[in-house]
Amino acid sequence: MARHMRFLLSVLLLLPFAAPTHAADRLAVFDEAARIVEEQFFDKDMNGVDWRAAVTEHRARFAPDMDRAAFAAEVNALLARLETSHTRFFTPEQPAWYQLAGVFLPGNAALAADLAPHLTDGVPVYAGVGVMVEERENGVFVTGVLQGHPAEGAGLLVGDRLVSVEGAPFHPIRSWKGRVGKKTSLIVERAPNERLDLTVTPALLNGVTMFETAMTKSARVIEQDGTRVGYIRAWSYAGQKYQDILTSKAIFGPLKGADALVLDLRGGWGGASPRYLNFFAKDAVEMTSIGRDGKASSFASGWTKPVVLLVNEGARSGKELIAHGFRALSLGPIVGETTAGAVVGGRLNVLSDGSLLYVAVVDVLVDGVRLEGKGVEPDIAVPFDPVFAAGADPQLDRAVAEAARLARLAGTKEGPPPLR
Repeated sequence: MARHMRFLLSVLLLLPFAAPTHAADRLAVFDEAARIVEEQFFDKDMNGVDWRAAVTEHRARFAPDMDRAAFAAEVNALLARLETSHTRFFTPEQPAWYQLAGVFLPGNAALAADLAPHLTDGVPVYAGVGVMVEERENGVFVTGVLQGHPAEGAGLLVGDRLVSVEGAPFHPIRSWKGRVGKKTSLIVERAPNERLDLTVTPALLNGVTMFETAMTKSARVIEQDGTRVGYIRAWSYAGQKYQDILTSKAIFGPLKGADALVLDLRGGWGGASPRYLNFFAKDAVEMTSIGRDGKASSFASGWTKPVVLLVNEGARSGKELIAHGFRALSLGPIVGETTAGAVVGGRLNVLSDGSLLYVAVVDVLVDGVRLEGKGVEPDIAVPFDPVFAAGADPQLDRAVAEAARLARLAGTKEGPPPLR
């Protein structure tokens, strides 16, 4: 049992799915999941839920012909009764399975051993194009396009409804299987009844590195009324490597000469540490190197120019710690929508069929405040529904405009901008 219950604490956060072939096998996995949740969930009173009665109720709903998707939905319906984040069941029929495995694998030998029978060469890879999607009643919509991935090159935009791939209904995993490196027809709707036929070439996406690539490629400078605003998006913030990307791009890279910065934490995965906020300290040490040719090169230990934080309901877990601290330390304004309110500590379990069970195992208070179920509200609210947005991003537009305003204000006799 210990093999399937390795502890991975986070203040957040191949081979074909070895799916049970008989209802009895599925029930065994269901029972395994229910037992682990009862043993690990942070509240012994199960958040006021009569857990065993709930388990019995949902167990009775299983049928011999239940497919994998229906099975996973029923397990998650049971877990939803706890009304707590970081408590969910994932299968390799979902990109989140590979992404979540990739978030937690680095440096964790125990998890690597548990997942080894279900991975290709020890790596959580899957065929895909690099989009984040949301399934709604009227279809599957793109909510994010990862920079540096095939979808970006193919012209996919946030808001596109994914209709079909090579004539078959879209599925986030099955649609791309067997098509890596091959030009593939993708039908999307950019507006209701406005269909486009795009060509995309799927690639093998590595759950460990895909978000590093996207963050690195996202860094750019946006010109706003004569002001240079740096922009970078942390699709995942689960580890020092993401902070290193931010530091590298802002201190040595393309964002170095920007007058202000927008740090985008929307969507993706959490995992950030509050200490990352030290990068935005009000004061920094500057070092200048001078070579034989007399040329000088300077860099600072942190970012002291105006900074704006961009969040939405997809900013979760450790990213919410960053948002809370950003406000508490008066580092700058927060733009967007209230964050997810998903701030507890999670444990990742590899079940006997290779599925992943994420369980909230510790409650978390931030400065004595429980953010679970509440989130962090923005200073500047910008509601945004991405459906049929055709690539528009009013939240980013507002954040860039605010960053430019603060940069101009910082350069006047009025002194530093508010919240700095």
